[in-house]
Amino acid sequence: TLEPGEVVGLMGDNGAGKSTMVKLIAGNFPPSEGEIAVEEEICHFHKPIEARGKGIEVVYQDLAIADNLTAAENVFLGREVKKGIWPFRILDKQAMIDRSAELFSELKSETRPRDLVRKMSGGQRQAVAIARTRLSKAKLVLMDEPTAAISVRQVAEVLELIRRLKSQGVTVMLISHRMPDVFAVSDRIMVLRRGTKVADKHTA
Repeated sequence: TLEPGEVVGLMGDNGAGKSTMVKLIAGNFPPSEGEIAVEEEICHFHKPIEARGKGIEVVYQDLAIADNLTAAENVFLGREVKKGIWPFRILDKQAMIDRSAELFSELKSETRPRDLVRKMSGGQRQAVAIARTRLSKAKLVLMDEPTAAISVRQVAEVLELIRRLKSQGVTVMLISHRMPDVFAVSDRIMVLRRGTKVADKHTA
């Protein structure tokens, strides 16, 4: 059970089942046994869009953002805001820029909507990916190795982004091999071994 505004660290060796659990919750494939319940409603997800409809978003390790687009364009990728009357509708770029700026401000990130992603630091790129989850008002954000392969300063930025999500009542499941990062932000630690939960402890 995950509580609103709770950060849960999910740990385990390679092959323990961490990524599989994320894919199950995110709707990539159905569980062979057990149930997923969102706000006491049993859910059967057959594809990610169904999980997203229940407020579940994933920030994958590769972030799945486009380097050649701006921060705002990435935040709204596939969910673009348009204006005008059909069939003469055009992109409302200013509306997307303004809303992206609001999201980055809520996250206390210095990321600027008009900046190209390819010129951003690892921490700023994470902010773009997290802002996408806030656009859809996600209730649960699954984060896969968000502090891997980035500098110490950028790690601090990402951990602060996670704290901002928590402060907004968003539940975060954090998958990481970096124990100091997990303990720095997690309320609970769950440990998997060969697909089975072997530990579930509060950090304080």
